[in-house]
Amino acid sequence: MTGIAGKVIAITGASSGIGAATARHLAASGAIVILGARRADRLEMLAASIASNGGQASCLVTDVRRRNDVARLVERAIEQHGKLDVLINNAGIAPISRLDDLRVDDWENMIDVNVKGVLYGIAAALPIFRRQGFGHFVNTLSTAGLKIVPTMAVYAGSKNAVRAISEGLRQEAGPSLRVTTISPGYVDTELPSSMTDSALREQGQASMKSLAIPASAIAEAIAFAIAQPDSIDVSEIVVRPTAQA
Repeated sequence: MTGIAGKVIAITGASSGIGAATARHLAASGAIVILGARRADRLEMLAASIASNGGQASCLVTDVRRRNDVARLVERAIEQHGKLDVLINNAGIAPISRLDDLRVDDWENMIDVNVKGVLYGIAAALPIFRRQGFGHFVNTLSTAGLKIVPTMAVYAGSKNAVRAISEGLRQEAGPSLRVTTISPGYVDTELPSSMTDSALREQGQASMKSLAIPASAIAEAIAFAIAQPDSIDVSEIVVRPTAQA
């Protein structure tokens, strides 16, 4: 994938799951990756692993609920490499529940991470992309936003909010910026650990064990979108297990 080599790519939610798999895959393809997440130990281990395999990676503790953290992640790319080619807004949580449970704190956390975190990424990177004259946003959504089911109303709402924002951004972006959304289905990640309802957490973990595809499948799809020529915008990708309803 010659369209990846040499690109500077920042990734939020990079310490595990889709973010970590994507970082490894892109670095192996010649990208320079800047890793952002809350867990410093995980980030440092991942960056060291990438470097030990001949890749280029740096990391910065990043909580996407804090606008300044996201801005610093983007600034790190500019300071170290003089440009930012791609921002992957990947950080996400899924403390799902029935609306009757009134888990308002969980709702607010999902909005802060899943929606505002993406907006903070846009706010940080869009001026740089405009100044450079090139740039690519990749926003991680979910198939939960395509098929609405009980317990996932707020989670799906947060992902569909980003779907709408991403499409608006794509239309405003003009001919030099690209915007891609990717909607994974059941993927083998730590996402169920963010569920505060123990019964739903166990159910989510069971579903993942029976259905989940590896995070590397999503990484490959993201890489496909990034590798396209600048004149080609892969606007939306859906990747789910064949057996998923």
